Amino acid sequence: MIELIFPDGNKRSYEKGITAIDVAKSISEGLARNVLSASFNNNTIETVTEIHESGTIQFFTWNDIEGKKAFWHSTSHVTAQAIQELYPGVKLTIGPAIDNGFYYDIDFNGQSITDKDFEKIEKRVLEIAKENHLFKMRSATKVDALAFYQSENNPYKVELIENLEDGTITFCDHSTFTDLCRGGHIPNTGLIKAVKILNIAGAYWRGDEKNKQLTRVYGISFPKQKDLTDYLHLLEEAKKRDHRKLGKELELFTFSAKVGQGLPLWLPKGAALRERLENFLKKAQKKAGYEQVVTPHIGQKELYVCSGHYAKYGADSFQPIHTPAEGEEFLLKPMNCPHHCEIYNSRPWSYKDLPKRYAEFGTVYRYEQSGELHGLTRVRGFTQDDAHIFCTPDQLDSEFKKVIDLVLHVFGSLGFENFTAQISLRDKEKVEKYIGSEENWVKAENAIINAAKDKGLNTVIEYGEAAFYGPKLDFMVKDALGRSWQLGTIQVDYNLPERFELTYKGSDNELHRPVMIHRAPFGSMERFIAILLEHTAGNFPLWLMPEQVIILSLSEKYENYAQKVLKLLENHEIRGLVDNRNETIGKKIREAELKKIPFMLIVGEEEEKNQTVSIRFKNRENKEQTSLSIEAFIALVQEEVQKTEKEFIV
Repeated sequence: MIELIFPDGNKRSYEKGITAIDVAKSISEGLARNVLSASFNNNTIETVTEIHESGTIQFFTWNDIEGKKAFWHSTSHVTAQAIQELYPGVKLTIGPAIDNGFYYDIDFNGQSITDKDFEKIEKRVLEIAKENHLFKMRSATKVDALAFYQSENNPYKVELIENLEDGTITFCDHSTFTDLCRGGHIPNTGLIKAVKILNIAGAYWRGDEKNKQLTRVYGISFPKQKDLTDYLHLLEEAKKRDHRKLGKELELFTFSAKVGQGLPLWLPKGAALRERLENFLKKAQKKAGYEQVVTPHIGQKELYVCSGHYAKYGADSFQPIHTPAEGEEFLLKPMNCPHHCEIYNSRPWSYKDLPKRYAEFGTVYRYEQSGELHGLTRVRGFTQDDAHIFCTPDQLDSEFKKVIDLVLHVFGSLGFENFTAQISLRDKEKVEKYIGSEENWVKAENAIINAAKDKGLNTVIEYGEAAFYGPKLDFMVKDALGRSWQLGTIQVDYNLPERFELTYKGSDNELHRPVMIHRAPFGSMERFIAILLEHTAGNFPLWLMPEQVIILSLSEKYENYAQKVLKLLENHEIRGLVDNRNETIGKKIREAELKKIPFMLIVGEEEEKNQTVSIRFKNRENKEQTSLSIEAFIALVQEEVQKTEKEFIV
């Protein structure tokens, strides 16, 4: 007999060799019907996998990320089969599940595919799915695996297998189709009830621009047709909210081929928006005891060798800048933390001086592949709202919790209410990916777990998501469309203080290492603004709006009065502009609404005579005009701003 432990801590005994799906049936038939995948001792297994030893078991349904990933990965196999049948001679490469659906990279071998072909692929996928084929895993020797793909003249799979160890190679079979695969499938194809090929794109083999460009086929699938219908509706709404579209319409930012890919140019309205966000956080940071610092955009290569960033990211970063001096090399700054370590190192410290909290809106540069660039969410130059706290081990818990409070303040002020705190820990199977001692990693991981628990956060643990120098608390925020984004991160780091030999003198008069906390509530200004744009559809909180008011004059006769109103508003720090064009008032209102301006003030003969304004509210159901004195309107705006721009309470 073996003993299996379930996520709730309950234990049950079973005979050796029982399958995962039979364990689910022993709990309830309803659970067994809904199970899509499973894990044993934190390793993905098939539902038909036999279990021969005691351990922990967990089941995943469509309501779990792991269940969806298994569903989508399985659909990628069926999609590859359909494409192989419809386009004989194609060469398959890899087809993983992604956050929303799956993709398969395929060498179409000179054949063309367009969006007109999507429907026939979808039709064939569903035909295969209805045949209820089981997904069956089997092991293969390296010799046999190589022989199989050599016979198919598939150099891509051959290359993958050549990098695998004999004894670790597995295939997945269903129907007449077989594919090199590590596992993680749903029980059978019949569960796939709806599928959509979303789009195709170019993708270099293994992400290397020197390799052949393949066709990446993106798709998504669901266990119900209604789920697909709802998702497609969501996609249409997402198109309307696309930050690239809104950024152009609202005149916030642009890109230039001459400046370079992935390097955004902020227009006046966008620059002002960024400045307000920065000032908002600076104000809260000042109350929390942070000191502002400024560091250069470049640093000597040795700085990043010391920190470990060069060894980890150097090959994929902007390459070193060579100066006229022999042997002198600089890098565009990929991280702010090494610079902040050197600021700390500029003088000796006592335990009485700590904690030291250094904050900087520091621009960093990373060479992202051109195919991965996407508006403001994936760029090559971006500004982090970075801060690094140097504290004693005894101060770590309270400092970490204070940062959590600051992150929650940012989210609350900007309307991000639905989030999960992800505790990102090491991949225990690949410890070579990380620097530092086991002792320090355990201390850092426990500090995060305990702080998150004490603050009552809704948490999940993800192994393998830690930074190379320390574990993290990542805030996974859901936007208005239910999409999940990583916004804000807090990291505990015992390793950089050792690498940079940071010290403070303790009460025992001996030198000790400080602990370092990395934190960025926004993450990056570019990405945060992109997500905020899509979350709000451009209807920012009033305090953040580029233009809070537009004054629409009924004719040129009332331009002077319109300018007088604008001046009074500006005296009270209310942002606005005047539209005195010779256009109909209806057209002016429509264009103002497209610009997302919250308040439209209409002025004409009556308003000038009574020293009032007629107000039209953009974001209220009742859009009837209301007449107020200028003073009353100013008070109204100030009250609305105070509601949305919350004060940070230390």
